[in-house]
Amino acid sequence: MKEKEKEFLTRIENHKGILYKVSKMYMDNHDDQQDLLQEIVCQLWKSYDTFRNESQFSTWMYRVAVNTAIVFLRKEKRKVDKYEIASENIKDDEGDSHIKESQLDHFYKAVQKLEKIDKAIIFYQLEGFSHKEIGENLGISEGNARVKLNRAKEKLKEIIKNQGYGS
Repeated sequence: MKEKEKEFLTRIENHKGILYKVSKMYMDNHDDQQDLLQEIVCQLWKSYDTFRNESQFSTWMYRVAVNTAIVFLRKEKRKVDKYEIASENIKDDEGDSHIKESQLDHFYKAVQKLEKIDKAIIFYQLEGFSHKEIGENLGISEGNARVKLNRAKEKLKEIIKNQGYGS
């Protein structure tokens, strides 16, 4: 295996959580998530030569992953079934882990109902990006990122409330 390929695979392995989060935020069921995950890895590999180490690899990876997810949705014209709960996402064990998994499932279902840009903003916020970094990644001003993030949070709260989760 070539050195470039080894380096790429190591970097992907070190940041694979990003891939899973993006695919879960944009796709409803496991098969679609896997398809998107593969598409993201393909796009990362195709554009790997454009990565110039001017930013962190994870930052570049976020941008490619989110853009790929948006294009993937548009290109495939996929409709997410808002009411189907994938059985593999629900654990059979008891206690807090089942409750947390259920809450996480409700959260991802709610995020899937957001507009594409709102999904991206929520994703970046969950990853700890500052308003400035969110703006830079999305090509908007820091102030606009702050406003859009607050609006996206409000939409998300409303969706979760309408799902019967929360008061």
